[in-house]
Amino acid sequence: MCHAVKNARTRIMLSLLQIRNFTIIESLDLELGRGFTAITGETGAGKSILVDALGLLLGGRADSSSIRSGCDRAELSAEFELEEDDSALDWLKRAELDEGRTCLLRRLVSENGRSRAWINGTTVTLAQLQELGELLVEIHGQNEHLRLVRPAEQFRLLDSGPHCARELEGLQQRFGAWQAVDAALAELERESPLAAGELDLLQYQIDELQHVALSEQDFADLDHEHRLLARGSDVIASLESSIGTLDQEQSGVTAQIQQLLDRLGQHAMLDREIDSVCKLLQEAAINCEEARTSLESALSRIDLSPERLAELDRTMGRLHDLARKHRVEPAGLQLVLQHLIGRSERAASQHERKQALLAQKTVLEQDYREAAVSLHQVRKTRAAALSRAVSDLMQVLGMAGGVFELRVELDAAAPPSRRGDDRLELLVSANPGIPPGALRKVASGGELSRISLAVKVASAAGQFAPTQVFDEVDAGIGGETANSVGRLLQSVAGAGQALCVTHLAQVAVCADQQFRVLKSAEGQVTRVQTDLLGERERVDEIARMLGGRLSEQSRAHASELLASALTQH
Repeated sequence: MCHAVKNARTRIMLSLLQIRNFTIIESLDLELGRGFTAITGETGAGKSILVDALGLLLGGRADSSSIRSGCDRAELSAEFELEEDDSALDWLKRAELDEGRTCLLRRLVSENGRSRAWINGTTVTLAQLQELGELLVEIHGQNEHLRLVRPAEQFRLLDSGPHCARELEGLQQRFGAWQAVDAALAELERESPLAAGELDLLQYQIDELQHVALSEQDFADLDHEHRLLARGSDVIASLESSIGTLDQEQSGVTAQIQQLLDRLGQHAMLDREIDSVCKLLQEAAINCEEARTSLESALSRIDLSPERLAELDRTMGRLHDLARKHRVEPAGLQLVLQHLIGRSERAASQHERKQALLAQKTVLEQDYREAAVSLHQVRKTRAAALSRAVSDLMQVLGMAGGVFELRVELDAAAPPSRRGDDRLELLVSANPGIPPGALRKVASGGELSRISLAVKVASAAGQFAPTQVFDEVDAGIGGETANSVGRLLQSVAGAGQALCVTHLAQVAVCADQQFRVLKSAEGQVTRVQTDLLGERERVDEIARMLGGRLSEQSRAHASELLASALTQH
């Protein structure tokens, strides 16, 4: 177990990372503190696995290949400590997943490639994990520059400033209003105008249904009456037979129950069960009398009118014919009628409504275009400032004469969109005398990493996510440039937290704390461990990073670098 550097007065972001049976790591607990943390070690020791594990915890793709050989599952967890004003804590409260100011993420990957995720002990979806993860950590890899060529990322860079954000919100509101009218107009135009013959047919269908279409309840009542009349003779015969069975003077059910009561009643006082039976028989006699009365009432209400039955036959036949014609159940004819009436009304006013929508759309598009121009002006100012800031940082990062340019051009003929009418173009020159060109065509791998870092620092303006993770973004550099990268990463951490996997001593010495990752083999078993380095161990690790072999000279050089970095902190 490693021991974190404590500072009670400053908040800690990612405080604990636990890894079990992940790739080559059997078990690892990494406790982290505030500020800038460097993670160092030999090539292949497993440094980047820590970043991979964190990425998986934040919703990255999982598969069975990430499970340590010989194990049936991998388990990862991370603990974050949040402040009251953190957006992540707000998210947790809205999702009803908050547990005070602590946030615990856990993910389990099974050997079949499936995974499960938890936030504060509650099972969540991968989408929820990803959404929260974006508020907790930003991970920057060696291919960070690939995001910069995407229009979505370029717009995000521009619009991250407060002024752009306000203008963009206003534009999107106007776009939403325009879009709603445009959709209504498209829906209207999908209903082609009806020809005179079609209008006549529509009116005929309406007239036809208006005479017979019934509500669902009215149809149910009519259908019930029709079935009753259609089977009236059988119903009457059944009622009369039932009344006779109940009411015959000597052999009827009621008379027989009364006879039983007469025989048993004289013995009721002698036995409780006989008394109980007598009471049941009394209730039965009363029920039989009520049943007879109800049957006589039902019999008196039945009117076997042949004329009424014939009328209902005609009505029901007409309803079923119309139902087949309109491909609905008879009870649904009322809804068909309402639809046809609405279609007729829309057809009558279609031209007027179309003209009204077109006029409204014109006004709303003008409002949108004005907002787009206003946003364009703010974006141009933001792009110029961002271009200057990144270009200045490129000089510091060993690209003297380098230029970064984010161009913003207004295309007033573009269809309205949530982004506005701007087209963006990102141009870079990493060397003096070379005209700016496409990012990937004019910069090497090391330059791309440094340009990405410069963009990150220049665009954030203090708006970094709580925890920043950099995975070997310093590849391909050295000397004073490496010192500059270290100081930049230190500034990124600020009062928050930044972690960097690095091979450069000049970067590592700028860290507030340093972890060394070691890989060892015991027979057929490979183990990975991390150590939080004390002062002496850190000197040795910096010395190893400088030259490989430890010597008094390399240790002296390492001590000098550490002292110099501490002075500049």
